[in-house]
Amino acid sequence: MAIPNIRIPCRQLFIDGEWREPLKKNRLPIINPANEEIIGYIPAATEEDVDIAVKAARSALRRDDWGSTTGAQRAKYLRAIAAKVLEKKPELATLETIDNGKPWFEAASDIDDVVACFEYYADLAEALDSKKKTEVKLHLDSFKTHVLREPLGVVGLITPWNYPLLMTTWKVAPALAAGCAAILKPSELASITSLELGEICREVGLPPGALSILTGLGHEAGTSLVSHPDVDKIAFTGSGPTGVKIMTAAAQLVKPVTLELGGKSPIVVFDDIHDLDIAVEWTLFGCFWTNGQICSATSRLIIQETIAPQFLARLLEWTKNIKISDPLEEDCKLGPVISRGQYEKVLKFISTAKDEGATILYGGDRPEHLKKGYYIQPTIITDVDTSMEIWNEEVFGPVLCVKTFKTEEEAIELANDTKYGLGAAILSKDLERCERFTKAFQSGVVWINCSQPCFWQPPWGGKKRSGFGRELGEWSLENYLNIKQVTQYVTPDEPWAFYKSPSKL
Repeated sequence: MAIPNIRIPCRQLFIDGEWREPLKKNRLPIINPANEEIIGYIPAATEEDVDIAVKAARSALRRDDWGSTTGAQRAKYLRAIAAKVLEKKPELATLETIDNGKPWFEAASDIDDVVACFEYYADLAEALDSKKKTEVKLHLDSFKTHVLREPLGVVGLITPWNYPLLMTTWKVAPALAAGCAAILKPSELASITSLELGEICREVGLPPGALSILTGLGHEAGTSLVSHPDVDKIAFTGSGPTGVKIMTAAAQLVKPVTLELGGKSPIVVFDDIHDLDIAVEWTLFGCFWTNGQICSATSRLIIQETIAPQFLARLLEWTKNIKISDPLEEDCKLGPVISRGQYEKVLKFISTAKDEGATILYGGDRPEHLKKGYYIQPTIITDVDTSMEIWNEEVFGPVLCVKTFKTEEEAIELANDTKYGLGAAILSKDLERCERFTKAFQSGVVWINCSQPCFWQPPWGGKKRSGFGRELGEWSLENYLNIKQVTQYVTPDEPWAFYKSPSKL
């Protein structure tokens, strides 16, 4: 597919089905991480804009054109959105690349997943009609009970910059499928395609207020959304420290939250792997895909010492072959990290690892042929101790640290030696061993003989400081539904007879 040459759309805030200038008229620069140039501006919402969006969402829930829709009716909107996204795939992928820095073919693949995800939740929205009212069997014949699944209400959705439109879809699609009114606050570092989703919703005629999109700074728009008393739930994907702030603020209103936070995931490689090169490629993909900016990245390589020398030698050969370039170039496999701040943060992690005694086996600096942009070589760090920062903290960049092990018990201990618990991978020919590790891993996702494949049908989420709650699959739809018990006394002409009737005293 040809990469189109396009202009950056100049958008406002998307509120109540239309484009609106933020009340304070503030805007933020869009910086292309590949060349550090300002390529446009996004609107910066503040508390006042959030309040308008919340009122529009409340109004949408009261109106018949959204609040009284069936799942089948909502499915038609979701499928229309999917069709429009597919139609605009080349443009959306290009906007994603110049906003986020990921290689274009990765962005195009993300857009395919966006389409599939909207279509998947359209199917679940239709199926919800038959599950809306579920009978519950009781042990007493004088009562009957059923459970209603209803939209939770107004939901605030806060999304990250590493998969801008896809992470938006992970939250927007199930929220709309459930019948909620959603307010999206994307990361200020990559908001372009989220705003384009607003234009798509306008084009397909999504009822006003069903989805509003507010770009802006987290401490202004995001904080106001979390603390608003008329927002019924917050779903957040992002950093651990921000997740703690959101959970603390939401707790003041006893507001439910779903948190998908950071990770420091292990990939455990045994000496009985099927093929050396296949294992090496999965190791690279698990850490360097999306420029290393993946919360589930298997960035801790734990390798059996019997094959460590030959494995690392081959890993080095493969790593040197990775093409680092402008992400719009053909066959680019590693683009820039998102921002100047992230670039400096990743390089600081690398320099600290070196200061603490680790060895930079490869990379660790800017590629010589790229003088501009936030590029960092894919980096492999060995001689790592479990007390080091590089072993314990999430880098969110193309950095892999390595430790060896002798026994299964040692490998499990090293794998679980983290405050996080999002993903974990094992590469081994022994499927019984893989099953043992599947049970032993303290994580929400396990990969066997692979790393990082992600589908929209199974659940996604972590444990420990990687957050709680699940996205994707049917589990995500449940995030946006209120479960209501309805119990009926079926013999109202017969007394309950708990108290004595005054007429019979």
